[in-house]
Amino acid sequence: MEAQINSVDSNKRVVILTCTVLAFAVMNGTMFNVAIPDIAESFQLTPGEVSWVVTSFTTVFAIGTLIYGKLADLYPIRRLYTIGLSLFSVGALIGFLSPNYETLIVARIFQALGAASVPPLSFIVPTRILQNGKGKMYGYLASTIAFSSGIGPIVGGVIGGTLNWRYIFLISVISALSIPLFRKWFPDESKQHGKIDIIGACLVGATVTSLLFFITTVRWLSITLFLAFLLLTACRLYSTRYPFIDPTMFRIKKYTVTMVTSFLGTSIVFGLIFLLPIMLRELYGLSILEIGFVLFPGAIVSGLIGQWTGKVIDTRGGIPVVKYGLLFISSGALFLSIFAGHHTLFITNGLFIAYLGFPLLQSGTADLITKNLSQKQNGVGMGLFNLLNFLAGAFSSALFGKLLEANVSSLQLNPFSLLGENLIYSNIYFVFTVTGVFSLLFFTVFFSRTESSLKA
Repeated sequence: MEAQINSVDSNKRVVILTCTVLAFAVMNGTMFNVAIPDIAESFQLTPGEVSWVVTSFTTVFAIGTLIYGKLADLYPIRRLYTIGLSLFSVGALIGFLSPNYETLIVARIFQALGAASVPPLSFIVPTRILQNGKGKMYGYLASTIAFSSGIGPIVGGVIGGTLNWRYIFLISVISALSIPLFRKWFPDESKQHGKIDIIGACLVGATVTSLLFFITTVRWLSITLFLAFLLLTACRLYSTRYPFIDPTMFRIKKYTVTMVTSFLGTSIVFGLIFLLPIMLRELYGLSILEIGFVLFPGAIVSGLIGQWTGKVIDTRGGIPVVKYGLLFISSGALFLSIFAGHHTLFITNGLFIAYLGFPLLQSGTADLITKNLSQKQNGVGMGLFNLLNFLAGAFSSALFGKLLEANVSSLQLNPFSLLGENLIYSNIYFVFTVTGVFSLLFFTVFFSRTESSLKA
């Protein structure tokens, strides 16, 4: 799989192309959230029916990230990009032209089948394609994810508000223009020996789907199905010669600890992204556009620190970068816990601090994954990384959404917070702070012990 390129100009083209396509894929996941009410009105849908516009995409996307990661261990990256972006663009075109609700759901599934290819392949590019500057590219990729997540609702709101929700699909169609560039600029790698365990892939997909339904619906049938599929998946992974996921990966403690730490930190960030718009609407009475302006500075800064993050990774490795990321995320959550209910400028500053940590956490995690897994494990390892990122978002949204519904605000967890309607938000942000500090200590203690044992 040695198909790396050397020239500086070629590296720049690869980085720009990969980050641009990643931005389209990430924005697609958040742009449509603001258009849900308009879609429901266009097709006269109930809340349950319109929720499938999001659910159908997210479920297929979550499973797809893992599958593409596995396929990348066997097939050339540029071929997988070609397939994925073709499906993504075709789905977007179908969505733009969709005459009814059923066609719209089909369009979202096609989009998800294609968009799922982009995150895992993007994080594999530095080790498979680039000769130099791997850490720098991880920084750019992480910054792109953070920036696109924040800017997506704003773009969707502006396009859907000034034109029509259908035109949001056309943003994704543009990504098809990148396919010839991938064919031209990416090397033609050879196919590797190996097989895809179809049965194992189906069991993994069923496990993830049942878990997602449990997280979003909290129905015991879903958790029963999840546990049953999880058991069947484990049996399959340990009994077949070519398992869909190599179970020996989980015996690598550095990899496992890194993934757990990343999951907890990412849960905090996506929890903030989910809760802040709700708080700004309920406590401050802001419009969608005004909410976008409050969130925008944090998204911008996360997109600007990629180069600095990459330099730190290239010189010092991913361990300190992950620590810095968790420190910023925890500090931002604490700031928001203290100042929830104060002027929106404080909210902007709190999110600004937390957003500084997100690209650090993502890029540092990616670096540690590639360093602690073999070349043959990197693809599925990155697929799991992206899958856990998605599950972190789903878990945070469901859990803290339920807490908001319960409105348990009689207890003041942070003694420095205001009393009033803001208290429930302050308490949740304080829980984020404690989670972030725990993650930082957990990660620091483990890697300190590991380094000490190596020196001894």
